[in-house]
Amino acid sequence: MTAQGDLLFRLQLINTEGIGPVGFHRLLKRCSSAEQAVLEAAKSKKTPSLQWAQDEYERAREFGAIILSETDPRYPKKLLNGDDTPPLLYVKGNINLLNHHPAVAIVGSRNATIIGRKITSRMAFDLTESQVLVISGMARGIDAASHKGALYAKNQNGPTVAVLGTGIDKIYPAENEALYYQIAAQGLLVSELPMGTIAQSGNFPRRNRIVAGLADAAVVAEATEKSGSLITAQMANRMGKPIFAVPGSPGEARSEGPNFLLRHGALWAESAADILKSLDERIPKTPTEFISLRKNDLFTKPLDILQKTVDIPPVKTGCNVSISEYLTIEGTDTDDIIRSSGLDASTVAMLLIELEMDEKIIRLPGNKIALNGKNLKVRR
Repeated sequence: MTAQGDLLFRLQLINTEGIGPVGFHRLLKRCSSAEQAVLEAAKSKKTPSLQWAQDEYERAREFGAIILSETDPRYPKKLLNGDDTPPLLYVKGNINLLNHHPAVAIVGSRNATIIGRKITSRMAFDLTESQVLVISGMARGIDAASHKGALYAKNQNGPTVAVLGTGIDKIYPAENEALYYQIAAQGLLVSELPMGTIAQSGNFPRRNRIVAGLADAAVVAEATEKSGSLITAQMANRMGKPIFAVPGSPGEARSEGPNFLLRHGALWAESAADILKSLDERIPKTPTEFISLRKNDLFTKPLDILQKTVDIPPVKTGCNVSISEYLTIEGTDTDDIIRSSGLDASTVAMLLIELEMDEKIIRLPGNKIALNGKNLKVRR
């Protein structure tokens, strides 16, 4: 049987109703081939036709994506050890990144603070400069900040890997459209889901295990204790990989997850240097000195709506935009809110007045705005 023929049968099998990765592998182990496994599954389950599999293969090819099975030598070796190994991976971009070593996953809150996004952007930038591949899930917030920091490295040509919770041809969230195309050009997009699959909540935990699996270590920044980011950390921990956490304020809900991990043995990470030091035997030593010399903030741009901060995805303008996610109990500079939100100064001023009238914020010296102490928990 040809490799393409085997791939088509595997496409049929994994897309059979009621069969996931675990069931796929059990059935394949019992049968002599993927073709026989499909015939066995078809006795009791609804199986897509061979023509559907052929069409799916062509859809991926026309989109510029490659479908890899576990038998393909390019399939990432790091994913081959589990019962829930993805039977197929759709990839678009630099396929060599699948087996890049070392690699670090950076994950965290979608509603990240400005400082959280800056820290992770800088961390991703420095790791990429140090030949460490950054992997994340292309969600807004910490994920997007990590990807953007990596892309900004190496003279704005740095690689990064985004594992999607949708089909590889679907952009989610929509605000990350430019980021999606930039990752496809400089790095790699990865998905295990069929073409055209839209965002559904059940797909994201599946995505998280791939993020954890492709990485040699995981970093969590700004996540609640029930966040999917902690699921990623738990998965990486079960795989025997080191877990890092970026510490945060005890009064901030988005710090609950990292602080929880730190209390339970995670490694402290305020910068890429902390990660490089702990993974010293795997990573070249010279970049650590390079990092210590970089004092200026690479991710601060002028207050110009056309020059967005590198680590913050733009939000839609308009008075319905919530700026609460940019605030903390310690205080955020008003200029940073303007830079990060993409809103003009007058709109931000109006929104702050409304929040102040509702007693949700307080003004601090130095043009800073803080969440009111009466409401320490920010929205999750």
